[in-house]
Order: sequence, then structure tokens, then C-alpha cells
Amino acid sequence: MVGIKAAHHPAIVYRPIGPSDLGILEQIHCDLFPIRYESEFFLNVVHGREIVSWGAVDRSRPGNQSDELIGFVTARIVLADDSEIGDMLRYDSRTDQTLVYILTLGVVESYRNHGIATSLTREVIKYASTIPSCRAVYLHVIAYNRTAICFYKKLSFQCVRRLRDFYYIKGQHYDSYLFVYYVNGGQSPCSPLDIVAAVATYMRSLCKSLVARLWRNEDKNILRWPKCKDTSCLLVNQSKRNLTTEGGCQCV
Repeated sequence: MVGIKAAHHPAIVYRPIGPSDLGILEQIHCDLFPIRYESEFFLNVVHGREIVSWGAVDRSRPGNQSDELIGFVTARIVLADDSEIGDMLRYDSRTDQTLVYILTLGVVESYRNHGIATSLTREVIKYASTIPSCRAVYLHVIAYNRTAICFYKKLSFQCVRRLRDFYYIKGQHYDSYLFVYYVNGGQSPCSPLDIVAAVATYMRSLCKSLVARLWRNEDKNILRWPKCKDTSCLLVNQSKRNLTTEGGCQCV
């Protein structure tokens, strides 16, 4: 594990990851994850080749350590049609939908429980929200990582799917959970329950409209009664009013 100790009162600052972070970025990934990443991945991260990234540093550390990574998140933009959640988005013919896929997220052990992972994830969500065509942020979590599962649920990510044998690590397969955070009005397709709810809402609105129309028609009929010149009509009208008000409510 990287020998980094957290200061008693850390001053956490977030910045883009650059070429000078290459060595420590590789080391932290190696220490935190069971998956081994190729050198090309790290070079793409530090040079911003189709990957966006944010790093966390502690300015309270002495000397050059004040700019040394203690946390990071990496992500990239993908077309919705090329992702595992393309069918989890409501179709929008106005634009080619895109997504932001979180590749890796990590914080060295001594700096955990300082809200760093939360802040890094929110940076990604904020970034995705600035892309008009983006409809969601998504990621995979290995099935046995209960801490990560609880973390993403706390941030309002939705667990939408379980992928069987998604990971292959040291000769063994592991399932993965797929988590999604919708942005810019992104939504999942209508479920049967959504359709029933929409129909019920429409029927309620239709009934209210019909009742209101009936009320208006009755009001018009009542207003026409006094125009009758026949005295008997006036008497009948007056009798009707007396009958309807005696009960304490106005009847139609």
C-alpha cells in the first residue's frame, strides 16, 4: 500500500490529473484494485486522450507531497447505443444520446471517510450535466464489494442490472452490478407500471374535464330561466331554487 498518512486537518483540493501524476497514479491503482491495467490506460489518463479525470491532493502535506495524488476518478464519454444501458434509456429522436462511464474511482486508505470519493463522483456528475446529449453516468461494481454498492446507492445511483461473470480475476469469474445516475432529463423506458399510471392520470384528467363541462352547461341553463316572460315560468324557477337550497347544498 502507498505509504501516505493523512494530516490531522487535511486541506483537500481537486484538480485535473496530468503527466506528472503518472507514477503515483499507477501505484495507487495497483494497490487498490484486483484488476491490472495496461500502461496505455495510464498514459491516456494523464494526457487526456478520450479520458477525463480529476485528482484529489492534500495541500496541508509538506513540500512536494502537497501536490501528490491521494484520490482520483477517471471516466470517458460513450455512445448510448454502444453501452450496456442503451436499452435502459427512453428513446430520444432529437439527438444521439451519450453517457459518461466511470472507469476507476479510488482514495488511499488513510484518506477515506473525508468525503473525497463523494466529491470526485459529484465532479463527474456535474461534468456529465454540462453535456447536452448526455443522459446518464454509469459504472460497474464487482458483486462482492458491499462498501462500493452502499456508497453509490447513497449517492442516488440506481442498480439496474446484474451481469453474470462480468469480471475474470485470477482464474475466477465474478458478477457485476450496473449502476446508473440519470442526468439532463434522462429516464429509463416506460415499464408496464408506468404505462398504467399514465393511463390512470389521463383518465382522471378526462373525468375532471367532463364534469367541469357539465357544470358549465347547467349554469347556462339556469341563467336562461329568468328570461322567460311567462309568469308560471318564474314561479317554477323560484320553486326550484327553494327546493335546492333547503337541503343546505346547491344541487344540479
